[in-house]
Amino acid sequence: MKKYLTGIFTVLLLFTVVLAGCSSNNAKTTSNNGKNSDSYPSRQIELVVPFAAGGGVDLAARAVAEYLSKEWGQSVIVTNKPGGGGIVGAQYALKEAKADGYTVLVNNNSATTMYEAGNSNPTLTAKDNKFVSRVAEGTLAYAVKADAPWDNFKEFTDWVKKNPGKLTWASVGPAGFSAFGVAEWLDSIGVDYKKTSMVSSEGASDSAAKVAGGHVVLAVHTVGELYSLAESGKIKILAVQSSERSPLFPDVPTVEEEGFKGLTVKWWTGLSFAAGTPDDIVKKWDQAIAKMEKDEKFMKELEKIKLEPSYLNSHDFTKAVKDETDKYTELAEKTGIRK
Repeated sequence: MKKYLTGIFTVLLLFTVVLAGCSSNNAKTTSNNGKNSDSYPSRQIELVVPFAAGGGVDLAARAVAEYLSKEWGQSVIVTNKPGGGGIVGAQYALKEAKADGYTVLVNNNSATTMYEAGNSNPTLTAKDNKFVSRVAEGTLAYAVKADAPWDNFKEFTDWVKKNPGKLTWASVGPAGFSAFGVAEWLDSIGVDYKKTSMVSSEGASDSAAKVAGGHVVLAVHTVGELYSLAESGKIKILAVQSSERSPLFPDVPTVEEEGFKGLTVKWWTGLSFAAGTPDDIVKKWDQAIAKMEKDEKFMKELEKIKLEPSYLNSHDFTKAVKDETDKYTELAEKTGIRK
């Protein structure tokens, strides 16, 4: 009997130890599952800008970095990786870096909707992104050299109709923001997009400099990106593509005032992660951006860099990207952008 009782006691003891181990493992698992958002961020975060410094995406990224560095008490740095119309930097952030929430792509149309629409076999698609939030938008503007012979957008358009082969324009790539802006405008006036010539640039600041130097005829970027050279008298804005005149250029008419209907291309920038990034980290970022877009100091920073706040949450941003990709794919196929 004594041996029998000892055996039962031993079994019970072992069973208790096993249960304790399971309980400990479950607690650890629960702790690990909540660890991502609870302890995040615990180190430096890298915001990857896939364009050169000085453009709208870069300036917006620096405003976001400044806000979040203070909000989270962690260093948030901006890294510029230009090239390939935004794809070099996007490839790094979405495919090469770890999907752990510490590498964030500061995205825009050129590296997402326009790139996918303009390429029949894109190396990156919307599925490679976990879209966090849209941050800001910018109004498209048409700029030429300050001493160019055209006084308004209609005169310039009439010249292009007669001389499509002489039109050169700058863009970060054959399927970038400028390309789609130019393509939509040319399609509306019945000019063959393929008869004009694109000159490659590293971003808006480079495009504007090329126009100011007489190396290309036209730059199509946001009003904010063209503002400094326009203010210094090196380029002139012929028209802005919005429903109302830009407060930056109150004397410059809209494209509709100049008689052009249906021009809708608009610039935006937002944030996205690699597809495998934990959902709780994406949610934490989206909540932080929503809060940021109500912050008075951040709003003033956007105003300084001539951008308009345009927050969309993760769900709405993802849907907007899909809808825009479909729309631009149709334009790209019609005009010959899509390769």
